[in-house]
Amino acid sequence: MDTDLFNSHRVTGLPGESPVLMYTERVAVEKNIDAFLALDVPGTKYVVGDGPAMATLTRRYPDVVFAEALHGEVLAQRIASADVFVFPSRTDTFGLVLLEAMACGVPVAAYPVSAPIDVVNLGVTGCLDEDPGRAVEGAMQLDGDRCREFALRHSWEAATEQFMANATIGFADRLCQGRLRTG
Repeated sequence: MDTDLFNSHRVTGLPGESPVLMYTERVAVEKNIDAFLALDVPGTKYVVGDGPAMATLTRRYPDVVFAEALHGEVLAQRIASADVFVFPSRTDTFGLVLLEAMACGVPVAAYPVSAPIDVVNLGVTGCLDEDPGRAVEGAMQLDGDRCREFALRHSWEAATEQFMANATIGFADRLCQGRLRTG
């Protein structure tokens, strides 16, 4: 993940009351966005993205701020301006966007399902709960600097170093076991 692009340089001045709760990804039924938008929590909800459910959700939730899909630095700045990143999906298999939010210093609120369980450091970078309102409340208490520190361990550089270390170990093992042909 690009921790230079996704950073904690917060841009203030997003319209609406604090706290800012944000979702950024494809806007589709399978993302379970209704679970986020139906929450009765203080603050302003933002949905940044596009997809087949956008028109329906825009009509159903007139108090939510809907923004078109953003990319690059504009997206990173928008995420960094949130207080909590809400990830309502129960079916995603990884959720790179979780690490991007953490790299921006934004804690995550999500269900305790496969992608968040694999990515979120519980009580440090996010809160997972079957009640998304409780997950949001818990995430509000977390330190954005600790989220950033955690995300830095998942940068492209860190991933490359881990890959190379494992590749080197695998090469050495095969060489020692006589399974590697040289020349």
